[in-house]
Amino acid sequence: MKTPAILFSIFILAAAAIIGFNKKDSFLASSPKAITPVSTTEEPTGPLTEIEFLDSVLHMGKVKEGESVNVEFRFKNTGEEMLVIKNVSASCGCTIPEKPEKPIAPGEMGSIKATFDSRGRAGINQKAIMLQANTRQAVYTLIFDVEVHADELN
Repeated sequence: MKTPAILFSIFILAAAAIIGFNKKDSFLASSPKAITPVSTTEEPTGPLTEIEFLDSVLHMGKVKEGESVNVEFRFKNTGEEMLVIKNVSASCGCTIPEKPEKPIAPGEMGSIKATFDSRGRAGINQKAIMLQANTRQAVYTLIFDVEVHADELN
């Protein structure tokens, strides 16, 4: 007698689980977050120009932990329109980038500067700075690396 009761209980639990999973799946499918793609970059608008980086990868060597490291990525406006740096952002909160506030004329040079805080970052660090400008390529990635030593450097 116990066997049919146990089988019936298992059947009821399985049915409840299947119904629960189906409701959860239909909820997720109807959720706007599940089906709406999010764009992280804007399409360039207005007059477009060209940018050429003199150094898009920098090797900053070794520093003692706690020191700040200043980096500078140089570029030239090789197009025929004013170059406007719209946004710069860093891959980590330990790096603070700066962008030029004024447009760069055709043929002129400019730079993206950043400061890296090495506190608590012992070891080899590779950081990225993303740049958006009024150029045909939507986003540029600038890279620098630095080796942070917790003890005294020789």
